[in-house]
Amino acid sequence: MAELSQIAIPDLSGLPVVPGDIHAAAETIRGAVVETPCSFSRTLSNICGCELWLKFENLQFTSSFKERGALNRLTALTPEERARGVVAMSAGNHAQGVAYHAKRLGIPATIVMPVGTPMVKVENTRHHGAEVVVTGATLEEAAAFARSHGEARGMIFVHPYDDPLVIAGQGTVGLEMLKAVPELDTLVVPIGGGGLISGIAIAAKSIKPSLRILGVEAWLYPSMYNAVHGGNLPARGDTLAEGIAVKSPGKITTEIVRRLVDDIALVNEAELERAVATLISIEKTVVEGAGAAGLAAIMSDPTRFAGEKVGLVLSGGNIDTRLIASVLTRELAREGRLTQLSLDIPDRPGQLAAVAALLAEAGANIIEVSHQRTFSDLPAKATLLQLVIETRDSAHLDEVMAKLGASGLSARCT
Repeated sequence: MAELSQIAIPDLSGLPVVPGDIHAAAETIRGAVVETPCSFSRTLSNICGCELWLKFENLQFTSSFKERGALNRLTALTPEERARGVVAMSAGNHAQGVAYHAKRLGIPATIVMPVGTPMVKVENTRHHGAEVVVTGATLEEAAAFARSHGEARGMIFVHPYDDPLVIAGQGTVGLEMLKAVPELDTLVVPIGGGGLISGIAIAAKSIKPSLRILGVEAWLYPSMYNAVHGGNLPARGDTLAEGIAVKSPGKITTEIVRRLVDDIALVNEAELERAVATLISIEKTVVEGAGAAGLAAIMSDPTRFAGEKVGLVLSGGNIDTRLIASVLTRELAREGRLTQLSLDIPDRPGQLAAVAALLAEAGANIIEVSHQRTFSDLPAKATLLQLVIETRDSAHLDEVMAKLGASGLSARCT
C-alpha cells in the first residue's frame, strides 16, 4: 500500500458538509449518544478471510446510528423553532432517534411512518413520546404527507438523510471507527438515502485518504447504485432491509457518494438473511436486515476483501422477534439442518413407527408429523406422510435420505 503522503487528498471543496462540521457534531452529541464499541471479530474474520472490525451501532439506546444525526439537527433549532415542534418521516430508526431526543429536549414531535413499517419500530416511536401517523405505501409518500402536515402546522421538517446537519451527525461514526482502528483499509456501509455513508466518507477520507469506502444496497432497492451508475434497475418489493428500502436517494447525499464512495455492492434477500442469522449465532448480537447488509456483501464476495482490515457498520438492531424466528429457521433449512420430507407409505398400522425408527437409527430428530389421506393423488390404500426433521448439516441429511431410500421408502425433500 502506498504511503499516506503519496496519496492525493480527496477534493472536499464545494461539498455541503466539511470535516469540521463532523468534528463539531461530535462535540454536540458527546455524552448524549453512545460511543459504541468497534470490536474485532476473530470468528467472522476467519470465515471471511479478512480482519473484520464491527461497529455496534445497534447498541445505541434506540438501537440505531440515526440518533446521531437527529440530535445534531434538533440541537441546532432556535427556541422559537423548538416551540413549534418538528415532523419527520421514517421507516423506523430515524423516527425513534428524533422522538427520543425531541422528548429529551422538550420538543413536540410528529413522526410519519409508511404502511408496513415493523410494529416494533412503530411502538418504540410511540413509547418515546412522539405522535405517530402511519400512512403512505413508500417512504416517498410518507415524506410528502409529512411535509404537507408540517407546513400546515408550522413545524420544522427533520429529513432522515438529505440535510447537512444530519449528515454531519452520522459522520461521527466514521470518526469513532478510525479513532479505534486507525489501520483500517476499507469501510463497508449500508446505503438507504445515503446520509450515513456520506458523513462517514467525508470524515474518513479527510483522516485517511487511502481508505476505500464501499456502500451496500439491497438488490430490491438499488436507488443509489442507479443514481451513481446511470442505471435503471427496478426498485420494488418487500425486503428484509426495509431500513434502506429507499426509491430515491437524497440530492445532497448523491453528490457526496459520487465523489467519495469507491463502489456500491448489491445483496439479495438470501444473503441478507444469512448475515442476520450469522451475527446472531456467532456474535450473539441482534441486527436488522439493513444493519447486516455490510456483512452480507463481504460473505457473498470474500475475495474482494481478502487480507484487508475491514470496518463494518452494524447500523441498527430494530427487527421484529417474529421475523428473527423466520430468518433463523429459513437459514437452518438452507444449511440442511431443518428439512421437510414427503413420503408415500401404505395406510396400515406400524408404518409411521417404522419410518420413525429408521430416522432414529440415522440420527435425525422428528420435529413435525402430518398425514394426508384426502388431498393427494395417491391410491386409497396409501397415505402421504409429511415430516419436518432436524439433522446436523447437509451431509448428514444426505445420509438420512440414503438410508430411507435403501429401505425402499420413496422420500423427497419438499
